[in-house]
Amino acid sequence: MTVNDMMSTDALNRWLPFRTQTGAEPGALPLYCLPHAGGAASAFRLWQRKLPGVAVQPVQPPGREARHKEPAYERMGALVSDLSDVVLADVELNAAGRRYALYGHSLGALVAFELVREIRRRGGPEPVHLFVSGCDAPQVTYEDGQPVRTMTRPQLVSFLRGLGGTPEWLLSDEGAMAMILPAIQADFTIKETYTYAQEPPLDLPITALPSTRDPRIAESKVIGWRDQTAAAFVLRPFDGGHFAVFEQAMLTHRILAEALRPWV
Repeated sequence: MTVNDMMSTDALNRWLPFRTQTGAEPGALPLYCLPHAGGAASAFRLWQRKLPGVAVQPVQPPGREARHKEPAYERMGALVSDLSDVVLADVELNAAGRRYALYGHSLGALVAFELVREIRRRGGPEPVHLFVSGCDAPQVTYEDGQPVRTMTRPQLVSFLRGLGGTPEWLLSDEGAMAMILPAIQADFTIKETYTYAQEPPLDLPITALPSTRDPRIAESKVIGWRDQTAAAFVLRPFDGGHFAVFEQAMLTHRILAEALRPWV
């Protein structure tokens, strides 16, 4: 039985809510985009139709937006296991010759990395390129103050305000925060309980997009991503904060399009 036999169209549509609305031509290269902690598929919605020959596929984890009633994952292993089923099933269905790429921001970068390793362990088709932003190299020791999973609601709101990227109107809306905070804390639990395991480097190019004024990520630790690939490594710094890749979307799109050009 193949992965595709076990994955229903409804399940694929929950994980990939815009999979039929990419606006890309038939046979376009899928680029699966994984959001930051507490983030959702809508973070990448405006990236669709911006990359020639590429079908941007935002990934929707449970616990947010249309999936807000579903429990969010709290451990990396369970998340990447289920996400591997989704990606492998969708890759089998698309017409790009089983080729695809991955992009992850912040927690999403770490998830994307572990997703590639899980797919490799299964013997599935690996992506042609991995893009990571807003995330230290996975082998770097994670030390970032008080664990987010232990914060009170006022502490977490203050933390999000300092990080940027969350509108003030949302931070000030107690009802909205009550809805989104469980997913945020679950996502940070994934990060804070993650244990890196030594495995051979990936045999695919990695492009890292750090930000010069990111309060959580040091460029010196981002460079460690080069040790995770036996292929090419490219460092493309942004001048900005943690969400600079979204705030400077046109630059991000140019970098992605250039890197993926050989495959489209």
